[in-house]
Amino acid sequence: MAGRSIQDRIQSFNWNMTDALNLTSERIDDVVLLLHQMQRVGLADPLNQHLPRHWKQEGLDWGWVATIGLCSIISQGDHRKVWVQEWVDQRCYSIEQVCDLELRPTDFSDDRLSILLRRLSEDETWVAIEQALSRQILRVYDLRPQTVRLDATTVNGHHVSEPERLFQFRHSKDDPTLPQVKVMMGVLDPLGLPLVTQVVSGETADDGLYVPAIEQVQQTLEQTGLLFVGDCKLSALETRSWIQAQAQYYLSPLAMTGKVPEQLSVWIEQALQAPTQQIEGAHLKVGGEQGRC
Repeated sequence: MAGRSIQDRIQSFNWNMTDALNLTSERIDDVVLLLHQMQRVGLADPLNQHLPRHWKQEGLDWGWVATIGLCSIISQGDHRKVWVQEWVDQRCYSIEQVCDLELRPTDFSDDRLSILLRRLSEDETWVAIEQALSRQILRVYDLRPQTVRLDATTVNGHHVSEPERLFQFRHSKDDPTLPQVKVMMGVLDPLGLPLVTQVVSGETADDGLYVPAIEQVQQTLEQTGLLFVGDCKLSALETRSWIQAQAQYYLSPLAMTGKVPEQLSVWIEQALQAPTQQIEGAHLKVGGEQGRC
């Protein structure tokens, strides 16, 4: 073979010039990476577990519809469902190869995506999926939760504010002329992994959001001895007493209200004078129950 000329080598190939060469060109961008990461954490599994398919449903199950739809949102930065079908069509072969699936033209139609979103909007279903997915991610990456950071934020927009809607008017740090929605999040610190996402109407006060969020974190992690970190709204007496009663810990700045400003300097002075002295916790009585914090 080594002694043959280039012409002989070319002639040795049996080229059939009547066969057409079909090439498929697709722009994959970050799609392969996103889908691989979603497969790694098993995103479709908890979705399928809590979103069972109808016995007459054909095509993809809800877990894969949600996974590929989420990939579209992240990749394109566009949450509108009207573009998902076109986006999938432009990358159909790549998605099929990465996910080992066979896609149909109707798998990502507006109607199917609307049904999926309607089912995900059910509170019980959303919480169950969120908890199952969080446990799965913690197991896959062998994470050891110790600290959870809690915080609420608002997002405003050009929406109609009606009594039954989430977007409501309240004091806003952004634009007080626009209604807002409030989101309370609990994330694993320092990784920033979301454990809890609770969406409430925009006029809701932050103080009452901490206990429900911590309850959901406890149901997900199923452990005590966690440190919950938050802003001064977490330092409400009832909230701190409730956290202590759950055998958990908290860290937050005290709200500078009431007698706290004038007493704070005294507490600091006492701590500086006796840095090694153990300060006994106060016994607090809240709601008829007594606890130590």
